[in-house]
Amino acid sequence: MKQIVLLLFLILSWSLSCFAQETPQKTHDKKVNFGIKGGFNTAMYFIDEFKIKDITIDEIQNNYKVGYFGAMFLRINMNKHFIEPELAYHVSKCEILFDKKGSQHPDIEPDYASINSTIHAFELPVLYGYNFIKNGPYGMSFFMGPKLKYIWNKKSKLEFSNFDQKGIKEELYPLNINAVAGVGVNISNIIFDFRYEVGLMNISKSVTYVESNTDGSESVANMIFKRRSNLLSFSLGVIF
Repeated sequence: MKQIVLLLFLILSWSLSCFAQETPQKTHDKKVNFGIKGGFNTAMYFIDEFKIKDITIDEIQNNYKVGYFGAMFLRINMNKHFIEPELAYHVSKCEILFDKKGSQHPDIEPDYASINSTIHAFELPVLYGYNFIKNGPYGMSFFMGPKLKYIWNKKSKLEFSNFDQKGIKEELYPLNINAVAGVGVNISNIIFDFRYEVGLMNISKSVTYVESNTDGSESVANMIFKRRSNLLSFSLGVIF
């Protein structure tokens, strides 16, 4: 958290120094702009299927946690239209809470378990945008497009708490594709972005655990767990 606050402070300091050297109209009329941004995100997951042995988990609570990110981007302007490729590093966090008994009967007291995810990822969105306001130093745009996401498995952390199973391990697919849509506002060379993105692919490759057999031996068994990312983010940055 301290790192992202420092990043935002540096962005604002850089913005003010550059604004003193360059007029707003010059930045606004360039054919190609580049910039940097940083901000915060909140993540949750769409659970398409979750089954532990013969129990299907239907009622799942997503508890939002605040993550952060930093990015640099290039904007190719075509009158009011633009194409914007970005390179970003995201850290997103979320807790999934559920009754591991599957709420089989109202008279059965629930027994809650949780999955905590802290996912580090390198991301490459390629966005199409349209400036429906572009007047002097002020602008407002809508943008959308695909995002290629590479999950850094070695850095990411996945915790399974209060499960009956032992030795639970989840493996994530490294490459994923998300769809992004959002709104951007700029005042001179300072920009604000609000965006929403949804995962188009299941990110969980496999979830395994150690199962004890009747003869005293152990074997590896699988859970069915399919989830897609779902994320809101806000950023503050500078465009040149």
